[in-house]
Amino acid sequence: MHQTRVLLVDDSQEFLQALKAFFVQSSELSIVGWAESGVSAVQKVQKLHPDLVFMDISMPGMNGLEATREIKRLSNPPHVIMLTVFDDPEYRRASTAAGADGFISKTELAIEAPIALERLFGMKGIL
Repeated sequence: MHQTRVLLVDDSQEFLQALKAFFVQSSELSIVGWAESGVSAVQKVQKLHPDLVFMDISMPGMNGLEATREIKRLSNPPHVIMLTVFDDPEYRRASTAAGADGFISKTELAIEAPIALERLFGMKGIL
């Protein structure tokens, strides 16, 4: 069985731990790494070659939108799903413009992540 390789990116160590705990329950996902900045996210994508990146939008330095643009310029880039507590139309438009494949409100992660995984990878009922 092929596991989808996932990189988690957020500047909050607490939220990264919560993401890891949430996704570890799926046998179809493999958390291959995590990053706490946009710069680190780009480097880890190049090193780890994940299939999917869950990317926080708001981070100091290189934010998630800038990191997504850089990642999408790479050859064979992973899917990127943006995460934010600010679920507003402007962030959604900016995420799409940056090349993101999806957008999830952090408060709706448990509901929206399974929907996004089914849409991108055909995974049903994994979380």
